[in-house]
Amino acid sequence: MRTEGDTWDIVSSVGMTALGVAAARAIETKRPDALIHDEYAARFVVASGDPDMNRLITDPTLWAQIPFTSGFIGYRSKFFDDFFLSTAAPVPQAVILAAGLDARAYRLDWPAGEVVFEIDQPKVLEFKHRVLTESGTAPRSDRREVAVDLRDDWPAALVEAGFDPTSPTAWSAEGLLPYLPGAAHDALFARIEQLSAPGSAVAAEIVGTGVDIGHIAEQESDYLKDTPFGKVDLASLFYTDERTDPAESLAAHGWTTSSLDLQELADCYDRPMAPVEEPLNQMFDSLRFLTAIKSS
Repeated sequence: MRTEGDTWDIVSSVGMTALGVAAARAIETKRPDALIHDEYAARFVVASGDPDMNRLITDPTLWAQIPFTSGFIGYRSKFFDDFFLSTAAPVPQAVILAAGLDARAYRLDWPAGEVVFEIDQPKVLEFKHRVLTESGTAPRSDRREVAVDLRDDWPAALVEAGFDPTSPTAWSAEGLLPYLPGAAHDALFARIEQLSAPGSAVAAEIVGTGVDIGHIAEQESDYLKDTPFGKVDLASLFYTDERTDPAESLAAHGWTTSSLDLQELADCYDRPMAPVEEPLNQMFDSLRFLTAIKSS
């Protein structure tokens, strides 16, 4: 179970979920109808040495068994890619919260001079830095690592890394929010509001209100136990305490918000969703992809 101040590397606890997402991105990249291309995802999986995740990216017979690898991560990744590509041009800096094994600083076409801050646990960023350095490629932005826990004083660390709170910012919270305690979740968006100059934008993947995340996570963990994701016990990683809806909290401070559910996202990308069985469809049905813009 999660504890206050717990830490992880890329093959333990929350870090393992980042590795699983990298595996899913590697599989998405191999699809004939791929929505994204991430040449770095498979490198992360191979470098981790985890046998189950390596088996996942090399055995296509496993892909259809796991909804994470059969399309969902493609939709989600494309949503955040499009967010940064549409908002990066008018803003000078971007912040990827809980960056994990996100390689957008390397694979997206950022405007010249764009600063991309990546916040995550120290061991996760250390692993990521090593793999990317060994790849011999350079980022397409001014990439800056901010090794800090999002439950701690991450704004101070972000500013120390060169973040300018007087300049507009593009923020992303992808695959993050259920892993934060309610207080840290609400503080995250309060801090984003405080640090965001007019013209800033936020994209976030959020779970709809009224959803029993803990119950769904328990069902998902049982459903996935005989797959390469079997070692990832979501029920022990998610926080289920009370939290404020991010769309409501941002709107209360003057942000203009809009959202799409997963089916609407699939329709936008003109790629039909594969059927998802119980209980996983409960989680997918509850997801919303939020975009918010601060005009003043």
